[in-house]
Amino acid sequence: MRILEKTERRLGEKLFLKGDRCSGPKCALTRRSYAPGVHGKSRRRASSEFGQLLHEKQKVRFIYGLTNKEVESYSQKAVFKRGVFNAVLLKLLESRLDNVVFRLGLANSRRIARQLVNHGHIRVNGRSVNISSYQAKKGDLISLKEKSSGLAIFKDLESKYKKYESPRWLTLDKNKKEGQVTGSPEIEDGELTADLTKIKEFFSR
Repeated sequence: MRILEKTERRLGEKLFLKGDRCSGPKCALTRRSYAPGVHGKSRRRASSEFGQLLHEKQKVRFIYGLTNKEVESYSQKAVFKRGVFNAVLLKLLESRLDNVVFRLGLANSRRIARQLVNHGHIRVNGRSVNISSYQAKKGDLISLKEKSSGLAIFKDLESKYKKYESPRWLTLDKNKKEGQVTGSPEIEDGELTADLTKIKEFFSR
């Protein structure tokens, strides 16, 4: 968990890697707004062109919990798909099943959502799917496995849902604790702070 905090401090931005914790006073950047390490307070962030591109790529990588190869793969797919690169890349990232589970409020972070998917607690259209990178499509119904709904991790879900609102491209049934993809992710829907155009530039070098 401390590794996630150091990642946010190193990048100098709240990436909400630990869910709602970063919204309160316990957020690592609120307590220590400088980079980790002995020289963290005096360390200057990279200002070169490459440094800026790397910075944006790293933000996307850590926000969605991806490897460098996965970020590159999504970038290449976005380049060859029809449409504006930013919008296409965002759709690929946001449509990942682990992200959809997170966006539906079934998990407090993408990291936890990925674990739920990998451990077989999530169903898509009534069938168990344990691949976190699965691309959810319009019309897909995402729900909890019946036996999983009683797990301790979901005990506060009803209380959380009283104030929770899902993105416009998802329709959430709070009573059934399930949601459906009814639209397409858009730039304004995400909490993404990264400049996606930089991702394309980074892998074009």
